[in-house]
Amino acid sequence: MGTSGQDPMNRRLFLGAAAAGMAAGLTPAMAQQTNGGSVRNNISSFRMLDWSAYFTDTRKGAILVDITSRALHYWSEDKSIYRLYPTSVPLSEDLTRRGRTEVVQKVVAPPWRPTPSMKERNPDWPDVVEGGAPDNPLGTHALYLSWTYYRIHGTHDTRKIGRRSSNGCVGLYNEHIQELFALAQVGTQVLLI
Repeated sequence: MGTSGQDPMNRRLFLGAAAAGMAAGLTPAMAQQTNGGSVRNNISSFRMLDWSAYFTDTRKGAILVDITSRALHYWSEDKSIYRLYPTSVPLSEDLTRRGRTEVVQKVVAPPWRPTPSMKERNPDWPDVVEGGAPDNPLGTHALYLSWTYYRIHGTHDTRKIGRRSSNGCVGLYNEHIQELFALAQVGTQVLLI
């Protein structure tokens, strides 16, 4: 059981199925009936988006990270592939960076090094956690962005997905970052909103 009382595997399967359904063109339920007859909003605000509202083109592909809905959208250059993934996002607005960047490097089994400000807040953290280690916060794969210290990466701690839980990066389930890693390329444009 996760700390919220939900089974993390069931939550992961639900989120993955919801994202897959939307990528296939299915419309998500935006509200649910409760036993009392009142309507409550669905906890997931996932919805398909049109790339053209955010990018002038999809040259080398396009990644949109919506911090508010905690979702990452990917469109291939020829627009034949669309993916929607649940994410973790920064803990606070102070750690959140918004704007345009791009993928500058793709790394399998990335090593993790805390930033100077992270070390200042947590001096007991190690200077480095080697790639492939089960306690590596970057998971199995990472897309390095042109902004220093910012990454789109996997995580071994699946409880973080769907939450404000990072020190600035965008986290995905390891299986999702592996898929995105295969689709994205160096030069893929990225917009965080």
